[in-house]
Amino acid sequence: MGTGDQRTTGGASGLQWDPRQYLKYADERGRPFADLVARVAAPSPAYVVDIGCGPGNLTATLADRWPDARIEGIDSSPEMIDRAQELARELAQGRPGELSGQLSFRVGDAHSWVPDRPVDVLVTNATLQWVPGHEALLPTWVDHLAPGGWLALQVPANFDSPTHRILFELAAEEPWATHLAGRVRQRAAAQGAEEYLSLLAATGCEVDAWETTYLHVLPGEDAVFEWIRGTGARPVLQALSDDVRPEFEKVYKERLAAAYPRRAYGTVLPFRRVFAVAHRAGS
Repeated sequence: MGTGDQRTTGGASGLQWDPRQYLKYADERGRPFADLVARVAAPSPAYVVDIGCGPGNLTATLADRWPDARIEGIDSSPEMIDRAQELARELAQGRPGELSGQLSFRVGDAHSWVPDRPVDVLVTNATLQWVPGHEALLPTWVDHLAPGGWLALQVPANFDSPTHRILFELAAEEPWATHLAGRVRQRAAAQGAEEYLSLLAATGCEVDAWETTYLHVLPGEDAVFEWIRGTGARPVLQALSDDVRPEFEKVYKERLAAAYPRRAYGTVLPFRRVFAVAHRAGS
């Protein structure tokens, strides 16, 4: 989910997530998902899984792409799943009978997830950066694919960007360092496209891997802060008590504004992402 639009599965399951904040830039956050799924050439899959589905708005688009598939979204955040289930009910009311039983969501963890049948398309978008050691999961997930199945992943690759660098520099300064000691840690940088290509190719899959840097033009005041507060900065902000968080946010906003100046047309947030699509051989 969710800076990355990091959605929680696995390593971040202890956090409380706000779907409304996450959806604030839903169109911008949805672009990488659409680009990822566009490279999946499955004609008529029967079972599609989205691991790290967040509030379900992107998962729901898979029902339009593959109207005959059973589509399941999984996320470790109960708050996100509550919102996703609400969305599924809303969609079912607007399309009576059409989505009944097709689109479902449940709480689950990436490390322990096991499907009840072979998966035709497995999507994980902006999630694996939250899952320590996720590289070891990928061969297992390929094993869960049906013959001819597809695994599609996207991860943020911007952990060295000013959004993150400023966040953790500030977290190391007093008075906040004392409050955050032992409570937060900076995540390691995601793998690059070549590493994911090598890892997935070793499973025998045909792999398409690439990187893209999006230039998101964000409207409004403190736009970059509003983007990251619901995703990459959330662990740090949530670890601070109410009496010290406001000053931390104030200084963080100031430093972000200097790093990402607001223009007449908006604030530009460069965002690098890594993609890989693996196609398992048929029977």
